[in-house]
Amino acid sequence: MVAVQLGRPEFHHEQVEGHRTGTVASVHSWELVTAVDGPGTRLTYFLSGCLLRCQYCHNPDTWKMRDGALTPIDEVLTRIRRYRGVFTATGGGVTLSGGEPLMQPAFVARVFAECRALGVHTTLDTSGYLGASASDELLENTDLVLLDVKSGLPDTYRAVTGRELAPTIAFGDRLCARGTNVWARFVLVPGLTDAVDNVDAVAEIVARWPNVTRVEVLPFHQMGEDKWNRLAISYPLHGVQPPDAALLERVRAQFRVRGLTTF
Repeated sequence: MVAVQLGRPEFHHEQVEGHRTGTVASVHSWELVTAVDGPGTRLTYFLSGCLLRCQYCHNPDTWKMRDGALTPIDEVLTRIRRYRGVFTATGGGVTLSGGEPLMQPAFVARVFAECRALGVHTTLDTSGYLGASASDELLENTDLVLLDVKSGLPDTYRAVTGRELAPTIAFGDRLCARGTNVWARFVLVPGLTDAVDNVDAVAEIVARWPNVTRVEVLPFHQMGEDKWNRLAISYPLHGVQPPDAALLERVRAQFRVRGLTTF
């Protein structure tokens, strides 16, 4: 895996237009990685900016757009072209993640349009909360969406993220109507998201979307706590242990019983 974290930007008035049109983006980092963020070897860009404040977030340093590095789209496209051979050999491609990439939808749309022209597979990693910001053109050039359904009960979703569940469901419905390939993701946190009724609610939501080709139950880990501490942000999950094998199997079974291919 190759990972590169970028420095802080210096924002200027003339760059606001670049953000609006998608010719520049606020980028936290990028990495070349296999077996995560979609099929094959992925060039994943983590864009800065997110409206959610997930209790288990392992990248709180991506929350604010001003903390990313201003990056021209030409730099990104040059790197994509450089790795085209790797993508072809591995069945990989480009993933735009975050933060929340739909904080910068014009940039996502431009990158994915160029990828489509190059024959490069595209993946959007999103919570769906800002799904209304994704244009039809952006989605037309999106091969796969990694959709984080962070909880199925509205009150639990609000406790986990500080935001509402409804926009994610609306975005999932839109992707379903389009037939866009979706991998649904659910982070399993003991004592926070693991209640049987909450998991059942997630499974019911996902099961109504026939375009979901797999579900990934992601076990909570503590690898992000050091970042919260460095940023002097109170970490709400201090001391919480990862789910054990029995809990993971129970939750995966709740998805599988609805006919969902689950990992």
